[in-house]
Amino acid sequence: MLSNGLLLKSLLLAALGVTAAAATTDIFRSPMLLRDVNPALWAEPFRGVTRDGRVVPGLFELAQTGVSTAPVQRAAAGFLRSLDEEQRKKTLFAVTDDEWRRWDNRHFPTRQGIGFFEMTPQQRQRAFELMRESLSANGLRLSRHIMNLNGTLAELSGRPEEYSEWFYWITLMGEPSATAPWGWQLEGHHLSINYFVLGDQVVMTPVFMGSEPVRADEGRFKGTVVLQEEQDRGLALMIALDPAQQAEARLRKDKSGDDVLSAAYKDNLVLDFAGLRASKLDAARKAQLLDLVTQYVGNIKEGHAKVKMSEVQKHLDDTWFGWIGGTDPGSVFYYRIHSPVILIEFDHQRPVAIGRSGNATRNHIHTVVRTPNGNDYGKDLLRQHHQRHKH
Repeated sequence: MLSNGLLLKSLLLAALGVTAAAATTDIFRSPMLLRDVNPALWAEPFRGVTRDGRVVPGLFELAQTGVSTAPVQRAAAGFLRSLDEEQRKKTLFAVTDDEWRRWDNRHFPTRQGIGFFEMTPQQRQRAFELMRESLSANGLRLSRHIMNLNGTLAELSGRPEEYSEWFYWITLMGEPSATAPWGWQLEGHHLSINYFVLGDQVVMTPVFMGSEPVRADEGRFKGTVVLQEEQDRGLALMIALDPAQQAEARLRKDKSGDDVLSAAYKDNLVLDFAGLRASKLDAARKAQLLDLVTQYVGNIKEGHAKVKMSEVQKHLDDTWFGWIGGTDPGSVFYYRIHSPVILIEFDHQRPVAIGRSGNATRNHIHTVVRTPNGNDYGKDLLRQHHQRHKH
């Protein structure tokens, strides 16, 4: 039986008379399709993730970080120059545009921007250069592997019209600039990166990274594996806690379904702190928790990652670790790291494209990183910038 989303897509395709082959091109950008079904999902004024519906003020400030963003700016400008007029028109949005908030980690929604599948070899090279200058080596590798595993999913499912390593789209928000705010977004199945730039400050959230499958045992991308460090380091931290701490961290023992809370269209999620507070940890366990956070924050370039980690450390004692599921080898689980300045979720999910089951599996993983209290998409920095420089 088709899911509601796939059934809706099928009905819309049939109504429009679109073939499966066409679904790999124009169908992803048709203004009639899924992105317009429920605009209320993103139309609510942005507030950001909060613990009680109220934004904590003063957490983020306009400042000089000393970490240059010039390489990112040059790469983005080079990518824009490689586009023709029509491509540029559909790829470039205002930095204030709500297109930021319309990302979706599923495989079927309407996309804006230019897709890798329609790029020339030179344009594709420029797109990867933008990613290379923005992300760490690990972040770039993980992103490419997620894209490739979407190609593996096409092989396993027999649905190349729905899944491909090239079904990913890039949009730019604002013109690349050394002083004015701008950013870029990569969006597609199991991979969404939002990258905001203001001077030498960078905010790279929300970030969604996941995969089904998480490893390729055969096919063109055989040997590709993702998200095992995130999985294993999370489990290692939980196991390292003493029994009383484990009991406090555990939000629920049973883990069968999906538990991630902050994925697409959850910009205004209200989520209170829960689990074990880091102030109760000894120095060794605090270091282990920070190491786990670094696994996610470290997907951005090293200098910007250090800036973010200093922000995380400042609020370490007000950071909470929550757990759902087992701790035995092979167990499925969910964990959450939550502070005033960062929210990280890791979740083993039910199979969707490879078989159907009511139980979560280690072969389908979702992760999300967000900046709570109004600074996803760099929106709090953008607000302050507009207050300081009237537009």
